[in-house]
Amino acid sequence: MSGEPPYFWPGRRAEALRALTDRERTVLAMMAEGRSNAAIAGALFLSYGSVEKHVTQIFARLGLSASQSDHRRVLAVLRYLES
Repeated sequence: MSGEPPYFWPGRRAEALRALTDRERTVLAMMAEGRSNAAIAGALFLSYGSVEKHVTQIFARLGLSASQSDHRRVLAVLRYLES
């Protein structure tokens, strides 16, 4: 054990959210509004692939690995709303 608090502690979540770039925070905010990747791409004048890359990076920075039992998009939005 590294002596660091678990990732799920509130302070660690806030730290992860601060690690997001401005563009990633904008994408996450639009995800919280319920927008699809295609809608985000259109609103920000980005390619669909660019939005997918931002979303993937958001998941990575928030420590949300792929899972059969969890929906990463919802978990990311919940963390955003809790901040």
